[in-house]
Amino acid sequence: MSLFPDVAAFEAALIDLPRMDEATLFDARARQAQLTKPAGSLGRLEEIALFMAGWQGTERPRTERVKAALFAGNHGVAARGVSAFPIEVTAQMVANFQAGGAAINALAGGCGAELSVIPLDLDRPTGDIAIEPAMSEADCLAALNAGAAQVSPDADLMFVGEMGIGNTTPAAALCAQAYGGDAVSWCGRGTGLDDTGVARKVSVVSAALALHGPHCTSSFETLRRLGGREIAAMAGAILAARISRVPVLLDGFICCAAIAPLVAVSPHFTDHCLAAHCSAEAGHARLLVHLRLEPLLRLDMRLGEGSGAAVAVHLVRAALATHNKMATFAEAAVAGAC
Repeated sequence: MSLFPDVAAFEAALIDLPRMDEATLFDARARQAQLTKPAGSLGRLEEIALFMAGWQGTERPRTERVKAALFAGNHGVAARGVSAFPIEVTAQMVANFQAGGAAINALAGGCGAELSVIPLDLDRPTGDIAIEPAMSEADCLAALNAGAAQVSPDADLMFVGEMGIGNTTPAAALCAQAYGGDAVSWCGRGTGLDDTGVARKVSVVSAALALHGPHCTSSFETLRRLGGREIAAMAGAILAARISRVPVLLDGFICCAAIAPLVAVSPHFTDHCLAAHCSAEAGHARLLVHLRLEPLLRLDMRLGEGSGAAVAVHLVRAALATHNKMATFAEAAVAGAC
């Protein structure tokens, strides 16, 4: 059964979002205050532990099961030369993911995440957003539900990734539509465009905004008109994770752009999310400000695939190790005067 059988169900889910367990957060904060260290001395590691406790509903949160989902989709707009690579690379990289040969395979294995690869109609690119909507209503709902289907309610933590040649173009359009600013301010070099390629991208995004902007009256319509299948799937997965109270590590620019239309109408949507990193893609730092998130890492990564989130899983594990395994002042017979 689909989590979002129609557009109304999707929009309703954005209004009635589960919240953090405040009672558990209080208990976890009390534990933090008794650990053998000066208060606040572990900085953001302490914040991460409290965040995880509040969303998992347990004073001692865990990362035994980390779920990762990588969605792949093709974009009609790629035919306009907005990427340094041809559209065939999407399917070729999916084969590489499935064979275990990509960066995300190595990184997911290194952080102990269960990785699923979900190609979405690669032989049927979305519409060219410069001249038509990316998806029909049915296609967008199918993509949202494909993402939601990857959420395991018993997961301790989740992150999503993407692969789709040309997808920084719809991502830039989504950001501009959600938060304003012209195409120039949101378009970057993506996979390595030269100045001429960036100029083409800016022109395409400008055309898409002019065409679709007046019709982007809801988060669904914005995703449908300006997004892509893998982008909508990420949005569906992150929303479904919120419904199941599963905390989420957000990856880079495209992952964050996927939820920009949702956050624009529901500002507290990112309460269950941590920004894994700030990528080198132009616009990501600005986008994180709009999402009200401070990145855990700044490593100049711009690969996508969920790679930055996979690296940040290690920080979450470190945060929970200190929170769960340190002795309290009473247990260690240390005077609590630090």
